[in-house]
Amino acid sequence: MAGVQLRSVAKSYGDVAVLRDIDLEIRDGEFIVFVGPSGCGKSTLLRMIAGLEEITAGELTIGGERMNDVPPSERGIAMVFQSYALYPHMSLYDNMAFGLKLAKVPKAEIDTAVQHAARILHIEHLLDRKPKALSGGQRQRVAIGRAIVRKPQVFLFDEPLSNLDAALRVRMRYEFAKLHEQLKTTMIYVTHDQVEAMTLADRIVVLSSGRVEQVGEPLELYEHPINQFVAGFIGSPKMNFIEAEMVEASAAAAVVRLKSGALVRVEVDAANAHPGDKVTLGVRPEHFEREGQTNVIEATVSFVESLGSSTHAYFSYPGVEDALTCELGGMSSVRAGELLHLVIPADRSHLFDAQGRAFARHRRAPAGQAARAA
Repeated sequence: MAGVQLRSVAKSYGDVAVLRDIDLEIRDGEFIVFVGPSGCGKSTLLRMIAGLEEITAGELTIGGERMNDVPPSERGIAMVFQSYALYPHMSLYDNMAFGLKLAKVPKAEIDTAVQHAARILHIEHLLDRKPKALSGGQRQRVAIGRAIVRKPQVFLFDEPLSNLDAALRVRMRYEFAKLHEQLKTTMIYVTHDQVEAMTLADRIVVLSSGRVEQVGEPLELYEHPINQFVAGFIGSPKMNFIEAEMVEASAAAAVVRLKSGALVRVEVDAANAHPGDKVTLGVRPEHFEREGQTNVIEATVSFVESLGSSTHAYFSYPGVEDALTCELGGMSSVRAGELLHLVIPADRSHLFDAQGRAFARHRRAPAGQAARAA
């Protein structure tokens, strides 16, 4: 196993800069997920670590050794792509063993490695079959098994679940988590799906336009996004953003006026803000409350989405570019045309300045800790 370090790494194609000033340390045995919208540079960054793309500037080390000019085959990595890339004329056993045969590994050692990987992935009963006889999930397991038998220092996964249906993606997320727990090897995983990122990662790297926006544990990014981009990207349904103006500002809290005229108090450190500043209020759909006397807004529901486990109500609101979303209980009786009184919780809401930077939110003590303190 090995850690991965990137220092001031950049990538350009001619005059076009794709990645800029990437500084990142991935710890030995860590499961890191690169996430971001299409075109943000996450797959390019993964391919640079793999050696499939040249590094324009900066330094990459794996296990403390500089890798900028080292061929992919000598980096101690194994990569699993979005497409399974299996040899259709070979059995699963031969697909998994092929790389070791090319490396002239002894036959007994190859058999041990293939059987071990097959047991981990629960495909030992399929080893004599051809890829065409398998489901998409089984084929992806074979592709992962082909990587496991190489015993790499670092696993690289480039959107490995994007070709699978929704139910199978959920199952395979569980399999990836189990795989990391068993192998305890450094894993770097690329996805555009923030749900995959939240459920799999030890830490998430959020990228946008070739830059790292924020690195942190999933709940850290959810509770304390550094800016409006991260806040809007992490969480499903996405955070609501409402235009507002600062009325009162202090280190303890801010009071803002929405375009509707409603006043909302937000528990953030606004010591450096001033009355009259343009700001954006951020509220997650799941954090709206139905009962309370302060921080109340009124909105008429325009559309209702009943999902069984939850209900999403959509409504327009002054200062909101897209429809505002509120997540309600699964058995909610809310209907289109109904007027809702929604409470914006002061301790769960977010505030962003005119440049999209987040005002620091006060840290909330865990429930058990708060109870003991009381």
